[in-house]
Amino acid sequence: MSSSLMLNLRRPIQGTALLGGAALGGLLLLAQGCRASSLLHWPVPAPPALSRTEPVLWVALAAHLGPRPDSDPAAAPPLTLVSPSGPLTLTEASGRQLRGSSLGLLWRRVPLKEPLNLQRTVLGPFPSYERAEQVAEAWRQQGISPVIAKPGDWEVWGGPDALPPTLGGSRLAARQQRARITERLVLAVRESLGLRTLEGPLRLSAPSGLRWAGGLYQGPFRLQSDAYGSWSLIEQVPLERYLLGVLPHEIGAEAPAAALQAQAVLARTWALRNRQRFRVDGYHLCADTQCQVYADPRQAGAAVRQAIAATRFQVLIWQGQPIHAVYHASNGGVAAGFEEAWGGAPLPYLQTRPDGPAPFERSFAVPLSEPARLRQLLQEGGAAYGSDHPLFRWRRSLDRDRIRAALGPQAAALGVPQRLTVLERGASGRVLALQMQGTAGRVVLRFDAIRRAFRRLPSTLFVVAPDGPGRWSFVGGGFGHGAGLSQAGAMDLARRGWPSGRILQHYYSGTKLESLQGLLLDP
Repeated sequence: MSSSLMLNLRRPIQGTALLGGAALGGLLLLAQGCRASSLLHWPVPAPPALSRTEPVLWVALAAHLGPRPDSDPAAAPPLTLVSPSGPLTLTEASGRQLRGSSLGLLWRRVPLKEPLNLQRTVLGPFPSYERAEQVAEAWRQQGISPVIAKPGDWEVWGGPDALPPTLGGSRLAARQQRARITERLVLAVRESLGLRTLEGPLRLSAPSGLRWAGGLYQGPFRLQSDAYGSWSLIEQVPLERYLLGVLPHEIGAEAPAAALQAQAVLARTWALRNRQRFRVDGYHLCADTQCQVYADPRQAGAAVRQAIAATRFQVLIWQGQPIHAVYHASNGGVAAGFEEAWGGAPLPYLQTRPDGPAPFERSFAVPLSEPARLRQLLQEGGAAYGSDHPLFRWRRSLDRDRIRAALGPQAAALGVPQRLTVLERGASGRVLALQMQGTAGRVVLRFDAIRRAFRRLPSTLFVVAPDGPGRWSFVGGGFGHGAGLSQAGAMDLARRGWPSGRILQHYYSGTKLESLQGLLLDP
């Protein structure tokens, strides 16, 4: 393995165009306990704070760009940027510019002037940012300044001397990562005299738009290095335009007007609450399911545009700050608390409750943690709001081979699966801990790690039973984590004549609807 690569990483660290000479001076991110000559990660400037009057999000249309560290960058396909008409203008950090309707940028590695030492303690991987944030908070309570990163799965990083925190009564496992980096990954352009390295970060303007991944985006854009030495393509998109690219993909353009308006408020609130999610990589949000799905804003029709305009800058707040505006497709008739979906402390505005008219609420009052009561809900709960969703009720089957494949590296600790047992349920009936007993030992999955491993299960609202030798049957309800707004429920309520404000209060009790422009956002 080359000296430019980090040992024991899922994705080895590459170089970065931000390194070199005086550029390091204001960018060093030193962890508590680190020696002055070591870093946790490649230095990347944080994205700018959001303005309350005209907020602009930095959204990564693509992350981890570039060839793998163990490959020859000269053999990698070029990074091609295309405009449908008119020129693209690429501006280097020095101010030098390239123009053309299509720009082909080449990957190269160049030596660093001085080697860079990276050292960190790593916790994880974790199935979600929400779980990683809980672990990071436990480290903060110890006086350690953690970094949440996503080199592949979510991880939490601390200095090399940081002791792992205790969570849920158990001390978390940690591993050390160290590397001596001698080169960096750069973008270059071929000119008459040969290859010329571009000085990043790179700014890209596209008056006619940039074609990317089947869509057309308005920009402006940035190409910059991330915390791992690979690169990101970032769109600097105003918040209200961002929503045009989110709503059609999160709830669908055919949803009733009140449901679209509720979704617009939630998507806006979620973006503000999660603006630190990719801070380590120099942008606010991603464009895939690890954030909110964001695609070509041109796909937004008149109904989506009207919903966004009707709720312009409106967000849900609790104690003066944007709430955890989580939402999902269908709750199966019962809403989950935040603590059931991700663990951690309950949130007063995300309560476990039956989701239906008053007679339904009386029939299926929580807790539903007893299997008999949950089975009754799954069999008789058709009066719930949103019961027309295709995954309101579902059945799945898993055999030994699927279970082992889903567990990945954990399968070795299990051996051949013999028995599946629900160890703990939440008040909504959702499975909080699922134990698998095998010939070599046992594996326990908790909270969102269950669905992260068993992606064929639409939710954790299920009962499980043997279904022949080496096979288990799952009968369940809903699609998604179950906390916050049920999109199927919101569309049902909108068709019943509920306005968007009432829908939001139903799913986020006690919150307030206010204008972003009147908020003082935490840093």
